[in-house]
Amino acid sequence: MYIGRFIVVGPDVGAYRVSSRSFPNRKAVAHGETVTVGPTEDAPETDNPYIAYNCARVVGDTAVIGNGSQVDPIAEKIELGYPARDALAESLLALDYEKDDYDTPRIAGTVGEESYIGIVRRDALLVKEVTEPTLVATYEKDTPEAFDFDAADAETAASAAYDLDFEHPVCGVGVARNDENDFSLAVENGN
Repeated sequence: MYIGRFIVVGPDVGAYRVSSRSFPNRKAVAHGETVTVGPTEDAPETDNPYIAYNCARVVGDTAVIGNGSQVDPIAEKIELGYPARDALAESLLALDYEKDDYDTPRIAGTVGEESYIGIVRRDALLVKEVTEPTLVATYEKDTPEAFDFDAADAETAASAAYDLDFEHPVCGVGVARNDENDFSLAVENGN
């Protein structure tokens, strides 16, 4: 089954996976407390604004993950003191779904003292508090749902997301809350 890009958010662990039929030549790169998705060296040139973005950022006691440019304003609002739920809801609503040929939803989540998962589709904005691993995807599974995801650290989360039995994996990213103000990040590029 092809569900597109997806995130899994648990109380202390999160994961993001790029799955793509159209732009498979991408990779995740960690630098500091941010992970960026971008084209590989051999990727064909494109003017598509949706293929390169920060997909994970750690800000204070919260990690933010998502499938596009909404990750930055969510993180910035949290840095300004917004509650994670409000930062997530406001940013998803403001940026809306992607204006591409498929009206691709934007998905995002936060991992922290309170964890949340959200999606903005053409027809809805949904933000849900997470108390167990929860998945939302851009296609097919576009409503947050409980999901069996067993990962205790960032490396396991990135690998587990990459290896899930959904079509067209490109790269995976994991975030894990190690203690109150310490997070680890990991990437899996399938190499």
